[in-house]
Order: sequence, then C-alpha cells, then structure tokens
Amino acid sequence: MKAVLWGKCKQFLRSPGAFIVTTLICILFAYLVGISSFTKVQVPIFTDQSEKVLDIVKALNKSESFSFVPYSKEEVEEQLDKGKTDIGVSLSQDTYTILRIAETSNALMVQNYLHTYYTNMLKEQALINGAANKQEAEIVMANNKENPIIPVSKEQALTEKENNYSQSLQSLFGFTLFFCIYTVSFTVVEILRDKQNGIWDRFILSSTSKAQIYFGHLLFSFLVGYVQIIMIFLLFRYGLNIDFNGHFYLVYVLIIPYLFSIVALTILLTGLVKTASQFNAVIPLVSVSFAMLGGAYWPIEIVTSKVMILLSKFIPITYGMELLKKGILEKTSWIEIAIPAGVLCLMGTIMLGIGIQLIEKRHV
Repeated sequence: MKAVLWGKCKQFLRSPGAFIVTTLICILFAYLVGISSFTKVQVPIFTDQSEKVLDIVKALNKSESFSFVPYSKEEVEEQLDKGKTDIGVSLSQDTYTILRIAETSNALMVQNYLHTYYTNMLKEQALINGAANKQEAEIVMANNKENPIIPVSKEQALTEKENNYSQSLQSLFGFTLFFCIYTVSFTVVEILRDKQNGIWDRFILSSTSKAQIYFGHLLFSFLVGYVQIIMIFLLFRYGLNIDFNGHFYLVYVLIIPYLFSIVALTILLTGLVKTASQFNAVIPLVSVSFAMLGGAYWPIEIVTSKVMILLSKFIPITYGMELLKKGILEKTSWIEIAIPAGVLCLMGTIMLGIGIQLIEKRHV
C-alpha cells in the first residue's frame, strides 16, 4: 500500500497541472461571487477629532459593509473632485453631512446606515437626559441591550437561525466543494488508465493485496482533495481575513465525510464507464448538476420546488454544505452535525461498495 501511495505521489508531483488549475479557478470564482462580502466600501470622513466623535467612528466601523476612514476636509474634497470616491461624510456629535457627486447605490446605503445610527443614538440620549438619575439610566439602557425587556420567542429565534446567511462563506463553501470533485476525479480516473495500459494487472500479480491497492489509490485521492480544500480555506482565512465565525479549524474535521463520499462517487462512476474519455465526459455533467441541486451555486433554502428539494436529498454536496453551514454559520451541537455526516458516510460506503464491485467485474 505504501508503494502504491508513494508512486501516486511521485506521479502527481511530475504533473500537478490539473490540481493547480482547479485550485486557481475555485479561488477566482469564490472571490468574484462573494466579492461584496470580502471587501468593505471605504467611506472618507472628516471630523472635529473630539472624543465623542471618535467613539461614534468606532461604532460605525463595526459595520460589515462600510469602513469609515478619517481624512482632513481638504483631502475628502480632493477625492470627490478627482472622482476617487463618490461620497464623503462630515461627522459631528449630533449630526452628519453627506458630500456626494451622484446618487449612487453606495451613497444611498451609507445615508441609510448613518440615519439609522444617529436616530437610535439621539433617542437613547434623549431618554438618558430626561431621566432623574442619568447614571442609573445609562446602566439600565446597557442592561436592556443585553437582556431585552421583550424576550425573543423560540419561534423567532429559529427564524433568525434559518435566515442566517453569509454570501462570502456561501460562495466559498459552494465552489470549493464543487471544484474538489474535479480534483478527486482526476486522480481516481488513473485506475481506468492503469487498467487500459495493463498496469493494473501487474498490481494484481504483485505481492500487494487488492485491498491495499484500492486503499492506496483511495487514500491518495482523499489526501489530494483534502490538501486542496485546506489550501483554499487558508488563503481566504489569512489572505482575505474571512474569520469563519471563529470556527476555522473546525472545517478540518467537517470536510472529511464529504471528501469520503466524493471519492466513493468517483469510484462508482469509474465502475460505470469503460474508458477514461467516457469518464471525462460524465464528470462535468455530474458535478455541475450536483452543484446546482445541492446548493453550491445558491442557498438550498431559497429553492421552492419540492421535486428539486427531493432530488437534493440524494446528492453529497447537499449534506456537505449542510455540514459546513451548521458547524460554521449556525454553530449547532455535535449531535446535529452528526446527522449530515452520518448520511455522507452511509452514501460513501454504499457507492464505494458498488463501485469496487463494478470495477472488478468490468473488463477494460
């Protein structure tokens, strides 16, 4: 088994082109689709530099969409004149002034964001100023923010959980799971090529058992897909500062059941076709259709067709996306995560068993 694994590694290092291409394409697609979430809109501002206004700027920069960057008044006006930005803002303690060169979508969004923030801030200040004991009123206000007077019902909490959505992570997870199908398939198809070239017969006649031969091929395919996914996630984590909701290292575990099922799927397809050219023709059809039905291109939650939802229950990508969303976005318990993981393991075991039987019976 070690000899098979070592031979596959040396062969991979001699021609890593397919691996590099699929990795780069995955990174490009994930970035382009989720670019609105990966980058914040920078808004140049100028203030009087008072402590109160600086606190307001810190609060405004908690936004996931906007980054308010301080400049002097002259610098902001220069950027507007040269067309480097379409909006500038002057901030003070109780009001703001927007400078813009056109009615752009960014200008409208910034205006709505500032209006909401200042409205809520002025309401809080009015309540505190009207209280008999201002210090006690501030404490009560802070406590109410942490523990609302009107509690959120269980039904409302579930609705928020269901609507939990991140465009950046949706595109990253979806395209990564989609393109890793190609990466794994490029390695598994070597079984067909070995059979066509007579190399497979030499493996069988060697002292290595069939179980070791299959395990060496499957382990190599799994490791290549695993390395690719980890490389992509590392790039987005430390290159684009995608924090994975503070559970980045959890993806190292969550992708294992999915990769196992994909390796098993490619083994099944290998057993169903006769030649490598047929396999190369089938893989794009299977991967694209699986990605569309499994929620890789768009969230499965927005699909209303009962037929499409039913078909998605038989597709590994559906459960792979569910695993990552539950573990990273929703932060659910291990029991809930174990359900899609168990389904993927079951699907992988069935497909792997059938695929190996077909490969053994089919003479190439």
